[in-house]
Amino acid sequence: MAEIIWNQGYTQNRELSWLEFNARVLAEAEDETVPLLERFKFLAIFTSNLDEFFMIRVGSLTDMAALEPNRRDSKSGLTASEQLDRIYAAVEPLYVRRDAAFRDVDSRLAEEDLRRISMDKLDGSERKYIKRYFETMIAPVLSPQVVDSHHPFPHLEGKVLYIAALLSHKKTERLGLIPVPASLPPLIFLPNDKRRCLMTEDIILAFADDVFEMYDVLEKTVFCVTRNADVPLDDEPFGSEQVDLRRKMEKMLRQRRRMGVVRVELSRPVSSHFKAYFRDRFEVTDAQIFLSRNAPLRMGYAFSLGDYLSNGRRSRLSDPPFTPQQPAMLPAGQSLLKAALQRDVLLSYPYESMEPFLQMIREAANDPAVLSVRITIYRLASKAKLVEYLCAAAENGKDVTVLIELRARFDEQNNIDWSERLEEAGCKIIYGFEDYKVHSKICLITRRERSGIRYITQVGTGNYNEKTARQYTDVSLVTSSESIGMDAAQFFNNMALGNLNGRYNRLLVAPSGLKSSILALMNNEIAKGRDGYILLKFNSLTDIDIIEKLHEASMAGVTVEMMIRGICCLLPGVPGKTENITVSSIVGRFLEHSRIYVFGRGENEKMYISSADMMTRNTERRVEIACPIDSPEVRARLHDILFAMLHDTVKARVLQPDGSYSRKPSVPEPLCAQDLLMQQAVSMASEQAMHAAERGLLPWLRRLFGRN
Repeated sequence: MAEIIWNQGYTQNRELSWLEFNARVLAEAEDETVPLLERFKFLAIFTSNLDEFFMIRVGSLTDMAALEPNRRDSKSGLTASEQLDRIYAAVEPLYVRRDAAFRDVDSRLAEEDLRRISMDKLDGSERKYIKRYFETMIAPVLSPQVVDSHHPFPHLEGKVLYIAALLSHKKTERLGLIPVPASLPPLIFLPNDKRRCLMTEDIILAFADDVFEMYDVLEKTVFCVTRNADVPLDDEPFGSEQVDLRRKMEKMLRQRRRMGVVRVELSRPVSSHFKAYFRDRFEVTDAQIFLSRNAPLRMGYAFSLGDYLSNGRRSRLSDPPFTPQQPAMLPAGQSLLKAALQRDVLLSYPYESMEPFLQMIREAANDPAVLSVRITIYRLASKAKLVEYLCAAAENGKDVTVLIELRARFDEQNNIDWSERLEEAGCKIIYGFEDYKVHSKICLITRRERSGIRYITQVGTGNYNEKTARQYTDVSLVTSSESIGMDAAQFFNNMALGNLNGRYNRLLVAPSGLKSSILALMNNEIAKGRDGYILLKFNSLTDIDIIEKLHEASMAGVTVEMMIRGICCLLPGVPGKTENITVSSIVGRFLEHSRIYVFGRGENEKMYISSADMMTRNTERRVEIACPIDSPEVRARLHDILFAMLHDTVKARVLQPDGSYSRKPSVPEPLCAQDLLMQQAVSMASEQAMHAAERGLLPWLRRLFGRN
């Protein structure tokens, strides 16, 4: 089937689709309507995204090219080597765009009295100060090395900055290396002028000649390597005891630091002779060596750059501050625990605060009627009140079970640390399965009441992470539905027993039941022909069976509207193939992260929220949950969110049949969905606006578009 599909012309390669997504992140850095400091942050996000892409996706393809050279991608028909060639070719112009965007943002920051300068722009007294600073504060912590027959080439950490110098001594060439210490600040400001600064690596680069004083420095550059971080988790069997998994993860983190190089980045042009040192030493091709002429190789400092500006300037150059509001469905001062016993409640992050959920766990920890708290955890903040409250519950005698996923990529160590803390407090810890990550977001509180056992179930689309709940858009349902609670209880029992094939009445649970249920729901709409309707919002679409079913729906005349932030391997609007499918994507102030599925309209509509994207890894190789939405009030709120997203004309981009994205046509009254939802959250939090909630969240928007 796969070969037939990629030959039909309505699918595209996953990696190239992802690069198109990251190019739209870069476009936010290029957008002059975005505040200056936010543009700088988008440059940093683009850079961080690209780093992870090379570590994971390029790393995986590099391994595949060596192990399965003839294997072809199911959506594009490309081998791993062919995909790598396309990736390198597509990334090169992105470096050029990033340099141009950085140059523009940097020059505009200079106009705002924050100037990044180079050594050749210093006057005599300033150069003396920097030289003294180098000698007293930098040089003592440097560890330079000359590579020769007595000093072998050292192991270089991934994404750590180094100075490389081509040295000559007595007609013999050597390579000099200076690691840039992580303990040093990224920026050094000049004395009596906090508006002008230098990058630390530029200072070390300038004084490399002094460091290697007995040599002639022929060439020098700042560089870093990116290592393959796609460590397979099934390269050895798990131990029989759960603690073995924790030890295995710690071993994997050490292994990751020593894997092969998949990219080399240089801060300045070098001769072909010097370039050969990098190519030969790291066993890379010229296509894997990228030049960043203007933008620093590491840009994490972008998030603290505003600290160097006055309060007035920082405010003017940043997005207006926004504080997550009191949830519209939960009046101020009302307990979420008690409210959920009466009615379903929806929380919408980051527009609404996560605090009521955290307080619900805290209240449960101290509620004599609560017997147990069970929860799945994928990612947590570095400082997590949730852990504090779960520990308190265990210490108060509650039965607390935490299913924690140690393999949340790049959060492994954080999760290992939290698992130890929870275990010490008396929580029962489950670590998941050998071949299946537990990615579901579900919490179950069990209470004993006079009438019997009552369940309060929370199901969300995002992590229990107090930091990202202010940055990612997610929705969270809290319900006392008996049928959903019974399914949730069965889910946790199955997880404790290692049963991935459990049966559920209401919840759709991967890997055994979610995908087949989604396909069945699509079949129901296909049977309706032109009266069928499918509305999906999630982050990525790669699952070949879902793609084929969407194509089938389009061919049957079903209207399919999708909002997909990132990867989309289906090409919409292809005549005779996917012409009834539209795909839009929003990249804005907040990361679009919620997953919402809608099938049908009116009384026959079925709506779900879920932790799962439509990717094979989610539908077949992870434990995911989709929860039905029964409450008319909750459904109306979700429809308002979806309606705003569908009608965004500011940040939304529309996927074209050729894989590119285009803006929507300009309209007299542009609409930014995220701005609108922020405004609505603020107004709904006020007492006056609470009355308007009964008439709908977005009544004027509905009137504007003539939608009933």
